[in-house]
Amino acid sequence: MVNRQGCITQQKTRSLSEAFSCHGVGLHTGAVATARVLPAESGRGRYFVRTDLPDAPEIPARIEFVRETMLSTELVNGDAKIRTVEHLLASLAGMGIDNARIEVDGAEVPLLDGSARSWTSAIAQAGVIEQTAEVSSFIITEPVFVRHGDAFVAALPSAELRFSYGIDFELSAIGNQWHSWQFDPDTFAQEIAPARTFGFADQIEQLRANGLIKGGSLENALVCSTDGWINPPLRFSNEPARHKLLDLIGDLSLLGTFPTAHFLAYKASHGLHTQLVRQLLSP
Repeated sequence: MVNRQGCITQQKTRSLSEAFSCHGVGLHTGAVATARVLPAESGRGRYFVRTDLPDAPEIPARIEFVRETMLSTELVNGDAKIRTVEHLLASLAGMGIDNARIEVDGAEVPLLDGSARSWTSAIAQAGVIEQTAEVSSFIITEPVFVRHGDAFVAALPSAELRFSYGIDFELSAIGNQWHSWQFDPDTFAQEIAPARTFGFADQIEQLRANGLIKGGSLENALVCSTDGWINPPLRFSNEPARHKLLDLIGDLSLLGTFPTAHFLAYKASHGLHTQLVRQLLSP
């Protein structure tokens, strides 16, 4: 890892000024849960607490606790697990929150409207405070790639922290799309957070038969068919690409702190995202 890092930089950590809560159904379990997000002291990072389980076990939002990446990212610590963490983690990281305690009374984070818009709105209303402690970050000096077929995700040397995502689907309503965003907590809420999760009409029945997307609906996901979008209008012309970029930010937040790099992904997945995180942290 040292050979890829270059110099180390320092920056002040940030947390929330006060707590907030969001309540809703989970995408895959279909169970209703409440997530309460609270300030946390420097050095704690972002971590989940299963308040519905005995002794309220903690689950750190770090790569070593990732277990499942099928259509969402799941974290596990012992017998405690928490699923579909990526939208909330992206919101915290995208808004510059380094330390946060996330109490959830269920096994899945609420999906809300399928985007991160409600999370970022709540974060902005709660307020952000700068803490006295500093956190270390590093600079990528050599390209790091992971790939599967023609899908890939990479960390490239860059003078700025940037995220770019490309997707390509046969359905004409989606087709080939790209979006690129330079990290800026002031623009995250407007440019990335509102992008909703999306799916395909011809896959819904099979996914539900496999115990997935039990909480999915036209109110919390965009659905596309061969005839076009079933529940328009879109919030952006390239909303699917922006949502994939949101997922990438959430998964890369498992690094703890973003290194200075250009993160570039194409047709990737939660599995590839998290493989890159492990690669960046490997000896």
